[in-house]
Amino acid sequence: MTDIQSFGNRLIKNLENVYIGKRQPVELIVVGLLCQGHILIEDVPGVGKTVLARSLAKSLGCTFNRLQFTPDMLPSDVTGVSIYNQSKETFEFRPGPIFSQVVLVDEINRATPKTQAALLEAMEERQVTVDGTTHPLPSPFLVLATQNPIEYEGTFPLPEAQLDRFLLRIRLGYPNPSDEIEIIERQQLHHPIESLKSVIKVDELKTAMQEIKNIFVSDAIKRYIVELTNRTRQHAEVYLGASPRGSLALFRTGQVAAALAGREYVLPDDIKRLGVPVLAHRVIVGPAARLQELSAEKIVQEILNNTPVPGGDYEGSSKK
Repeated sequence: MTDIQSFGNRLIKNLENVYIGKRQPVELIVVGLLCQGHILIEDVPGVGKTVLARSLAKSLGCTFNRLQFTPDMLPSDVTGVSIYNQSKETFEFRPGPIFSQVVLVDEINRATPKTQAALLEAMEERQVTVDGTTHPLPSPFLVLATQNPIEYEGTFPLPEAQLDRFLLRIRLGYPNPSDEIEIIERQQLHHPIESLKSVIKVDELKTAMQEIKNIFVSDAIKRYIVELTNRTRQHAEVYLGASPRGSLALFRTGQVAAALAGREYVLPDDIKRLGVPVLAHRVIVGPAARLQELSAEKIVQEILNNTPVPGGDYEGSSKK
């Protein structure tokens, strides 16, 4: 088996050459990548959302495209368009920027719902249908989307169906003063991303993605995952709880977290660390909770704190 822990450390270290002082978001990016899941990076302007996404793309030996979403963007600007070739008297498909292994969708909530919907098939099915013809997307395929949660003028909130397609929602936060000083010093002459090198090959990434699936998950951990998602559906302040896709996301991200820690089995702590970034954006709070300023993150954290951790043999067949 490929050493997933070494793989993760190498990638994280490379990302930290550019993105300074925020280890947890960087680790979550790597978790999402190995799960073959899409990631929504949500925070205020200027904290490095786009830089982190670009750094990941440069660290991988993958093709990369950036989409800057605007209100006047059309679905064909994302997926591509069929153009008539007069010499051949046939229509030819011109692929859009979505045909890339890593796609950065900047300010996703600035596009109209019609254009946002163009991403749904690509994110879920990893294919695009134009004029009745289906075109497969390259492998691996990862969407990194960014959005600003503060400025609502001229934006279109993501529908629940599209939010559910994101494996993780990550918040970055401000750096502490010492890290901010280091950021200033590193960018005095040039931006560190300009000299960032690729440290992962595509074949190596694909192999790691497959080997993650062999990480052992005990029956007790599976019941714990389902219990957490069920409690989001039964919470008094929740209008709509996490879907079964949320349970699958916790299962898969737990496997990656265990592998990055050098284990071949998942522990409850792996699930607890991932509960908020995996489940919170799938939970819709009720009107009463919004009046109390009770967020989905607080509700999920409360559920994680109050749900008993299962006992039993977590290692199981991994010992054999």
